[in-house]
Amino acid sequence: MAATFRWSGTGRTLHGDAGRFDPWAFAWVPAAMPPDAVPVDALDGLRRVLGGREPGGRARRVPVGVIGPREATPAQLELAERLGGSIAATGLQLLCGGRGGVMEAACKGCLEAGGSPIGLLPDTEWTTANPYVAIPIATGIGQARNALIARACLALVAVGGGYGTLSEMAFGLHFDRLVLTLDQAPAVDGAIACASVEEALARIAGHLLREPGDRVS
Repeated sequence: MAATFRWSGTGRTLHGDAGRFDPWAFAWVPAAMPPDAVPVDALDGLRRVLGGREPGGRARRVPVGVIGPREATPAQLELAERLGGSIAATGLQLLCGGRGGVMEAACKGCLEAGGSPIGLLPDTEWTTANPYVAIPIATGIGQARNALIARACLALVAVGGGYGTLSEMAFGLHFDRLVLTLDQAPAVDGAIACASVEEALARIAGHLLREPGDRVS
């Protein structure tokens, strides 16, 4: 059964059976249900709590990774751009490999939606980043940076992909991350195929807002 969330417009707080969602700790804390709280779904609740500010607190921008090939199809590029924009609009932090193809399209969508995409580059110089990376980080470790992306992100979304994308997916699953796929991404046991950007974002929201005792989804 899906979790039920409620939003208090007065306190600008998200509530569930486990209490109030703390957007800095990304955890549920005990709290009474406000009388003005109204039902919201997971994605709407996440957008509201990350888009606002609690009294005395701030929302932490947790990273979501977008992975995929540099040689992408037009459909994959369009999908990645919409995904990047949706990640920014939700209030999440986009992290990717910082180069071309799917990575560039996702960064473009994110930046144009008001986000600050991070590019974790395999190169020794930040100048190799695509023009839409707001925060380029030159690791100098080559393809080993794939493991860093998987470790750093709380969820990964693969848009298409080949062997490089497959390695990032495998690392993500090894690190117990939520791994989602779109548009002919490699089929891997444990990864969840999504039919749309909207489904992927809804799954990410449900995963990040899961309450104690909920199954990882």
